[in-house]
Amino acid sequence: MPLNPVSLPLNVMHFARILRLVGLPIGPGKVITALEALQIVDISQREDVFWALHAVLVKRYAHTKMFRLAFDRFWQAPIELSCDDSKDVSAKLDATESEEAQFPGRLNDSFSGSSSHSEYAFKIEEDAAIDWSAAEQLSRKDFETMSTLEWNEAKRLIANMRLPIPQIPPRRFRMRKGAARIDMRATLSTMVRNGGFIDLQSKAPKKRQPPLVVLCDISGSMTSYVRMLLHFFHAITNDRDRVYTFLFGTRLTNVSRYMACRDPDDALSRISLAVEDWSGGTRIGETLGQFNRLWSRRLLGQGAVVLLITDGLDRDSGEGLSAEMRRLHGSCRRLIWLNPLLRYDAFEPKPAGIRAMLPHVDDFRPVHNLENLADLVLALDPRAPTLKHAA
Repeated sequence: MPLNPVSLPLNVMHFARILRLVGLPIGPGKVITALEALQIVDISQREDVFWALHAVLVKRYAHTKMFRLAFDRFWQAPIELSCDDSKDVSAKLDATESEEAQFPGRLNDSFSGSSSHSEYAFKIEEDAAIDWSAAEQLSRKDFETMSTLEWNEAKRLIANMRLPIPQIPPRRFRMRKGAARIDMRATLSTMVRNGGFIDLQSKAPKKRQPPLVVLCDISGSMTSYVRMLLHFFHAITNDRDRVYTFLFGTRLTNVSRYMACRDPDDALSRISLAVEDWSGGTRIGETLGQFNRLWSRRLLGQGAVVLLITDGLDRDSGEGLSAEMRRLHGSCRRLIWLNPLLRYDAFEPKPAGIRAMLPHVDDFRPVHNLENLADLVLALDPRAPTLKHAA
């Protein structure tokens, strides 16, 4: 249905709000620019309006699919109200049942203007605890299909997650009374100070948490999962020492210092500005080679654990990937590969990149919902039956 020039500003403002709710970075400046762009095209022509808004509001290829779905639904039911009736805008945006089935949950919630029709209804008590039967259902839901309410609740649960990696004994010792090993050097020093009186000193191995290195794929095929996983890595970084996070697509970026920000939204905002290859292609072999050359010796000592998060769909068809994976595997204590493609029951390792990587990992796990993140604890610490939550 062609847009009405009278209600054009209201339509553009509402459409921008919808896109913002489903994750596109739309600010007031872009809304004004979009209105200016529509002044020079024929607003009765669907294609002209589509490409004019696309040129202004879409800056990443990964956002194109969501933009197209939102625009198709928006064009079928534009707002025909005056500004006085703008409170009823969302009620005018209805879609057919077949179209609604194709939309991600967050987009449906945005058009409906309410989360009350979500599949799961959460009762938030005063102590911020949720109904655990609903939480159990939420834990099995794919991040890609979550509604806005479910997405926010998942973020809250992830913020309280704790990842217990067992401490390992390094080569160094420290003095400890009652330990089985005698510290001869400390004993002799004590004898000199005490005038020859023997006071046996004992020592025990130090205990320290091993480094945790995260290598996360941010290519276009991983877009639906990266944002939630970054919240997970942020919670881990602020809970333990020596967590190092790297993002890679066509290049490698160290974002560890940004993850140290206490506010997760602030941390993700800084990361989005620092990383230049969001939602593009993937060159896994080249980026792992860069990590092995520049960072491996610095970070992978003292029993380090590496989490590799990628779907294995390599732009270079696995060229050089096997050798880099072999080197990475040999440099750390454990290499765990988390792959969202394992959400499919019929998954088979057919792509060349996946076949090159599989022989060099200690564990291969899915990572598409909260339950997968909880199960990750079993891979890192077999003695921990469940994931611990902060009180």
